[in-house]
Amino acid sequence: MHIEPASGAVGAVVQDIDVRTIDDNDFAKLHQAFADHGALFIRDQHLEPEDHIAFAERWGAININRFFAAVPEHPQIAQVLKEPDQTVNIGGGWHTDHSYDEVPAMGSILYALETPPSGGDTLFAGMAAAYDALDDEMKEKLDGLEAFHSNAHIFGEDSEYAKEIGDRFGNAKRAVQEAVHPVVLPHPVTGRKGLYVNPAFTIRILGMDEQESADLLMQLYAHIMQEQFHFRFHWEPGSLAMWDNRSTWHYAMNDYHGHRRLMHRITVEGVPLH
Repeated sequence: MHIEPASGAVGAVVQDIDVRTIDDNDFAKLHQAFADHGALFIRDQHLEPEDHIAFAERWGAININRFFAAVPEHPQIAQVLKEPDQTVNIGGGWHTDHSYDEVPAMGSILYALETPPSGGDTLFAGMAAAYDALDDEMKEKLDGLEAFHSNAHIFGEDSEYAKEIGDRFGNAKRAVQEAVHPVVLPHPVTGRKGLYVNPAFTIRILGMDEQESADLLMQLYAHIMQEQFHFRFHWEPGSLAMWDNRSTWHYAMNDYHGHRRLMHRITVEGVPLH
């Protein structure tokens, strides 16, 4: 097994590995690389649903998704699908999964089955690198702040996005999760500080009026959206990527209209953040 950074800000590329047969020693190295880099990118895997589930269970308990359609006979696996006649994709904007939960999921393990001839890449952003690049004045301003997160506007019954996604989403009445988390989050494994706000699910910063909160969030988002904090992953059938929700954003590009893209996703439970 060989592990090397994917970029200076986020992710690591893992080579010479079959996740079906990885031993405990290499898995420990993989676990540390995940904490250190925030995402892992592994190609040329050959996973049946049972293999995907077994690998995920080595990381922790599986989070059964509330909103995504499940793979038949495998409720642990969410189906991330876009058909040729569909125009809206799943995850087509910068976000952090599950920040609306009191105990956000650790991360997800996404496996590619069918990919378009071009397009369909996923962008990742590193929150620790973005935090490190802030000036001291901004770091001091953010120290101790908390933000409110919610999911009803994305997954709820009145969500235009959920209506456009159609039957790929369900359980809109269950979109009632709300949580408060630190704006600057020490990673639960490494202790390294990173930004923990995102454009999809962060509603406001507590203790500020609406405009002040919006202005600060927009300033942080613009900072994180700089390419120096990103890595772009190109999918092929058999590609596997996993990311840490506590230290990354991701964005599924929607640039392959007229083609089918099918992925299987398993999400792993996390730990309390504070």
